[in-house]
Amino acid sequence: MRGRAVDLVLAGSGLGLGALMFATGQYQAHVDARWLFVPLVVCCGALLLRRAAPLASVLIGTAAVAGDIAIGPSLATPLVYTQVLYDACLHGTARLARVLLAASVVGSVVTAVACLVVLNDFRAVGLGVLLALVTVVPVLTGTHVRHHRDQAAAARRSAEQVARLAEADRANAVAAERAGMARELHDVIANHLSAVAIHATAALSADLGPGGTRAALSVIRENSVQGLAEMRRMVGFLRDPAALPDNAPGGLGALDDLVARAGLPVRLEVRGALQDVPVSVDLAAYRIVQESLTNALKHGDGGPVSVDVSCGPAAVTITVRSRRQHQEINQGAGLIGMHERAALLGGELKAGPDDDTWVVEARLPWETTA
Repeated sequence: MRGRAVDLVLAGSGLGLGALMFATGQYQAHVDARWLFVPLVVCCGALLLRRAAPLASVLIGTAAVAGDIAIGPSLATPLVYTQVLYDACLHGTARLARVLLAASVVGSVVTAVACLVVLNDFRAVGLGVLLALVTVVPVLTGTHVRHHRDQAAAARRSAEQVARLAEADRANAVAAERAGMARELHDVIANHLSAVAIHATAALSADLGPGGTRAALSVIRENSVQGLAEMRRMVGFLRDPAALPDNAPGGLGALDDLVARAGLPVRLEVRGALQDVPVSVDLAAYRIVQESLTNALKHGDGGPVSVDVSCGPAAVTITVRSRRQHQEINQGAGLIGMHERAALLGGELKAGPDDDTWVVEARLPWETTA
């Protein structure tokens, strides 16, 4: 609606200008000046189509100017025609702007040459210059303004795209952070609660005697206290990452404590220099062993488990063997977390049955972490 009102204002202004010139006797022609008012009205009407149909506006305006030249010529109609050409380049297609520029330049040059040849007077070149002012200048101006408008629109679109990408990156970062938090919470809680649940079930389902009951309660208490301690550290770290203590649990150096409260008979063998292992690899190896023991406790038959950790010069390799796990755990969150930990470090992890045993094999390279 606003654009339509602007079109009406432009057309009315051009018509009013021509009427004022007509009333003040500014038209100089060999015919009745009222006839020159006709092409002016037509050219002003072309302005009403400057947005909806730029090509039609140019054709109507050109016909009006041709009629004005044949009758008069006058000044008002060519002035309105410059607005028609400007708007056609601004609101029309890029191809239309190129055609108008080529036609106006060629027309001005041809007119200047023809007048010079026919009239044999150098001053006749002024007609070509006048035609250039009426056609070439508004076309160039409209094309220039259109170029800057398109550049501004492209810049806005680029800014909006950057904003959308930034929002998508933020959402992905939040999702990745939430996944990491879920993985850490699972690793922290699952091992301890599994040991608590299994020993509590054993204490309730059978008469273990005073010694057995006390041993089961000791394991339950130790895992509960350790789980609460790790949970407090985790919550504190989520609140303030800088508050994570230097002696936070985890790492290959803590495997002895992990095996002691595993709730299973575990044979642990660690080879190599643990102090040379990067921190991220150290923690990931600890979590993989922890989750493997948790799965053996939850899904196995309580048989012995062997844990072999080798700290080589370029990677840490882990092999955990337990009795064949009769339940399907391939889609469990813990196993998925182990795969993610290995993948984040550029390593690989395999887990699956091997005859009557369940084997977890992982290789965590150092180079990616460094």
